[in-house]
Amino acid sequence: MAKPGYGKRSAPDQRPRTRDDFALLPTRERYVAGFVDHLPDGAAMSVKTLAKQLPLYGQQAVSTALTALSVAGHLRRVRCAVVGAGDETRWVFRTFWSRTARDNEWWNTYLATEKDALAAVPAPTPSDLDTGPPPWAQAEQPSPPPPAPERPRTEQAPEPTAVPHQRTPARAPGTAPAPPHTVETSPAYLALARLGRDDHRLTLSADDCATLEPQAAQWLARGVSVDYLTHALTAGLPAQVDSPVGFLRRRLTDKIPPRLPTENTQPATPTPTRRLLMECTDCGRPGQPEALPDGLCRPCRTAHSEAAENPPHPAAIADVKAHMTNLRDLLKPV
Repeated sequence: MAKPGYGKRSAPDQRPRTRDDFALLPTRERYVAGFVDHLPDGAAMSVKTLAKQLPLYGQQAVSTALTALSVAGHLRRVRCAVVGAGDETRWVFRTFWSRTARDNEWWNTYLATEKDALAAVPAPTPSDLDTGPPPWAQAEQPSPPPPAPERPRTEQAPEPTAVPHQRTPARAPGTAPAPPHTVETSPAYLALARLGRDDHRLTLSADDCATLEPQAAQWLARGVSVDYLTHALTAGLPAQVDSPVGFLRRRLTDKIPPRLPTENTQPATPTPTRRLLMECTDCGRPGQPEALPDGLCRPCRTAHSEAAENPPHPAAIADVKAHMTNLRDLLKPV
């Protein structure tokens, strides 16, 4: 049996298998067709693989028989793209087999349907691969121990003991008081507070910084940095600023930047195109099904037609067989 792998694909709507399926074919083609028809789907169908399994014929004879079966409408060879890890595309070869002989129109329609079905299959995404823990993971977790049975209460719980109030010792006269807890200031507040140290014309009080803090926070929320905020507020100052808080409020309102995305959004990667091409059964040249009638390209179809029109003479066949027998006898050890 041929090893499993990319290879045979059975076409739909075939007649049930009978003893006279390939009765109209020549002996060699009937022999090869009967063997291929019994192969399971997915079995390799290369010429070399089939020649290893068929003791009566070699690779050249098997290749010629497959070409004749393609012309008779029993098979078509195609190549299709399979997307692997890292968007790596590789081509695989498949042979569609039909026990029932089909014409070119039927094969063209069927291969077009297969192409559409292949293109409709979505590529795997990382979200599809992250499926979470397997279904047996929950069963492997140890179950919590059963709660202990409640014991009947026979004794009354004792009343809580009263704790006497503890007096805070008085602070010594020479001891300094503990520093008050300071609330952490925001970056917007710190940026406003540093403006007066960089330029005395923009000196703000604590209340002014607290008043302008929400507007400055809106700048930082739109994706700008503290340096950008400081430069926008201090650039092009007039010689004298009468009201720093009013001047900065106007600048925070008029020069507010556009909202920027917080993350670098990359454009979605286009889904790789999955193509399906038919190839010549004889030479393997790829092409569209309409350009390969009978599964053959133009040169191979011409050569096959000439061979069919001018079959060899029986006497010539006998002479070739006699010559090969003579050569085998000469190669035998004495």
